Amino acid sequence: MTTPLRVGVVGAGAIAQVAHLAVLAKMTDVRLVALCDADVAKAQALARRFGIPDVYDDIEDVLSLASPEAVVICTPNHLHEIHTATALSAGAHVMCERPLSLTAEGVARVSRVHQQSGRVLFVGMNHRYRTDFRTVKAFAVGGELGPLRGIRAGWYIFRPLGAGVGWRERPAESGGGVMLDLGLPLIDLSLWLADQPRITRVSASYAGRPESLVEDTACALLYCDGGLSIFVDVSWRHIGPTEKFWFEVMGDAGSARIGPLGVFKEMHGTPVNVTPPEALDAGDVFSASYREEWQQFLAMVRGETVAPDLEEQARLHDIFEAIARSAAEGRDIAL
Repeated sequence: MTTPLRVGVVGAGAIAQVAHLAVLAKMTDVRLVALCDADVAKAQALARRFGIPDVYDDIEDVLSLASPEAVVICTPNHLHEIHTATALSAGAHVMCERPLSLTAEGVARVSRVHQQSGRVLFVGMNHRYRTDFRTVKAFAVGGELGPLRGIRAGWYIFRPLGAGVGWRERPAESGGGVMLDLGLPLIDLSLWLADQPRITRVSASYAGRPESLVEDTACALLYCDGGLSIFVDVSWRHIGPTEKFWFEVMGDAGSARIGPLGVFKEMHGTPVNVTPPEALDAGDVFSASYREEWQQFLAMVRGETVAPDLEEQARLHDIFEAIARSAAEGRDIAL
């Protein structure tokens, strides 16, 4: 029987509570050994809830006193780089919430530490592990949709005003606004599904309240080699009955959509629904994506598979910097 992996959780905010802790507490091949947060009272309450023995307010204490074999970084964006590098240097495997750093240069710095450490570094892109997206990926990779021509995606949520400015609206801590928050996973998914096409130029538009330091509504169009275009549309200011999330893929021989899942192919001149029935009853895709993400991470630690190349993270930052420039300057930016 495999000894459970000793895991420390750094950061006790929403993503740690809703996603990581909820999943880790139910995994038999993981043992939660420490929780770290600057708000010790909050961390202690969560530790009691999830049966975590030790609480700290400094990652250095977690690494030296709790001796985790792996840590998950769930802190605000501006701390990801330093916390990841610190954990790797101490000999721990690391799963880091996106983004890995605020800049491409920061990704390069972490990459150098990673290479010297010999440990696993995995940037959490949980949507890649959703059952619906993996179904679409299988059709795309198998060539059943034909050459891809267009990907159209959007994510609208409602974030109320006047409730106090959180770290996501402070650029020095977040690295950006809604495009980085909601647009990054959509663009990552698009590139992943399309097998990492080369982006040639981008065009973007940002909007936000006059008093805000970051955009709360944004869209971007990415032009790729081979004729593929990717369009993403995101907002924190969607005033409606529910959150909206959609993702559509168009190819020469078929199309696919998420929200809800559907796959269609042209057969004898007619669109035919070829959605696998078993993929339609996937349950809670959000929680399932984090369970699968952790299973993949454990497989990486055991040497059964390898983590995605960090070059993908550096490339994402190059794209996002070009998107921000396009929005600021009002023109297309070539890459």
